[in-house]
Amino acid sequence: MISGVWLGTLHVGSADLRIQVHFNADGSCVLDSIDQKAFGIPCSNVQVSRNAVLFDVPAVGGKWSGTLSADGKTLTGTWTQRGPLPLRMTKQAAAIEEPKAELPQAAVPPVGLNDLKTVLDHDLAGALKNGDLAPSTDAGVTIGVISHGKRLTFSYGTAKDDSVYEIGSVTKTFTALLLAQMVEQGKVRLNTPVRKLLPAGTVDKPNSGAEITLLDLSDQHSGLPRLPDNLKPADMKNPYADYDAKKLYAFIKQHGVALPPNAPFLYSNLGVGLLGQALANRAGMSYADLLHQEITGPLGMHETGIALTPEMKARLIRGHDGQHHPAQLWDMDALVGAGGIRSTATDMLTYLEAQLHPDQLPKSVLKTPQGKTLPAAIAKCHVVHADVGQGMHIALNWFRFDQTGSYWHNGATGGYSSYALFNPQQDFAVVVLSNTSLSGEGSFADKLGMHIAQRLEGRPAVSLNP
Repeated sequence: MISGVWLGTLHVGSADLRIQVHFNADGSCVLDSIDQKAFGIPCSNVQVSRNAVLFDVPAVGGKWSGTLSADGKTLTGTWTQRGPLPLRMTKQAAAIEEPKAELPQAAVPPVGLNDLKTVLDHDLAGALKNGDLAPSTDAGVTIGVISHGKRLTFSYGTAKDDSVYEIGSVTKTFTALLLAQMVEQGKVRLNTPVRKLLPAGTVDKPNSGAEITLLDLSDQHSGLPRLPDNLKPADMKNPYADYDAKKLYAFIKQHGVALPPNAPFLYSNLGVGLLGQALANRAGMSYADLLHQEITGPLGMHETGIALTPEMKARLIRGHDGQHHPAQLWDMDALVGAGGIRSTATDMLTYLEAQLHPDQLPKSVLKTPQGKTLPAAIAKCHVVHADVGQGMHIALNWFRFDQTGSYWHNGATGGYSSYALFNPQQDFAVVVLSNTSLSGEGSFADKLGMHIAQRLEGRPAVSLNP
């Protein structure tokens, strides 16, 4: 009775997302997030017992549980991802099919830095007129590119070259570098159990089997869910503000730190947030102070941090949600290491240049106590540890496209999105910072970042048209 196609609508803030689930006769299922253009996401742990139904979607850290109506036409229950949301689905006669992919914009010879803005002016013409960067959206992007040692920073829309943004989950790569720094300094090891960096008595050692290590948290194979189930924000527009260390430790105590056998890749804000908290514990200081001591201070990144300085606040560009409504900043407490950094394109180019050439850091960096270990720590962040599928592997929180050799990460908060990529083989890096969060179309920052990388490589580029 459960086999077939089921369709419902998930109401997330002001957005409506159609969710389509295909239950197969063999007991498996796949999920489509139609309005996000994400089709064929595998389900797991599908359970049907009388009228009770549940399934997990590990790739997005979500799960659904509920009941089947007596007439077999309706599934009523709850979708849980960032928090619980009602999701009622009805059986359909036919599925909504995945749309055919839009043809990429034509390939051109590899674009040099001097010509890049002219090319992008042409490629973005539609988006600037009536698309993601149209005047009515109040949207802006700041783009930073470095190629063979030369830098270029420019902006579109409401942004300025020195605008300040939230960078969201690109923060995770900084947390990974903190880990690598502390490994190089002999303060931790990659295989150190995270339990040992938590306050005494926080969680018991597993009775048997392996336990979660710092590496497991960084390469997203810890088995921890995307978010803790005790994240219950007082303000959904600032969902992490009141999630403190006490709540984090309470979740870990209840969940435990046993590492599931053959734990698959599962993207976890919780896991990397826990890593950041654990490293700060070992250092005996806040995450913000540790970030400054180990990375932003030595590299001279004076416009990157957790708290906004008065100068940064004056240049903060207003954030917007995916429907272009003004959005407030996200404040993070215990999970700050997963997404709490604010920065500028110029500072991010300094960071990415260090990723490209860790062996060529300025002497002023190497003279500092923490700067001495940065070259080896940055190189350690690029060592691949695990497969994540779809032609990618993961190093220390950096994903790597196997075909091109590019390392990348993206991010989003309630009002901002970001994309960072560097390619050591071809000696270029790209950062795109946007004052607009994810929409039903996905992330414009992602598309633009990939588009720029493809232009630099001389390959067909993902379309930026509305």
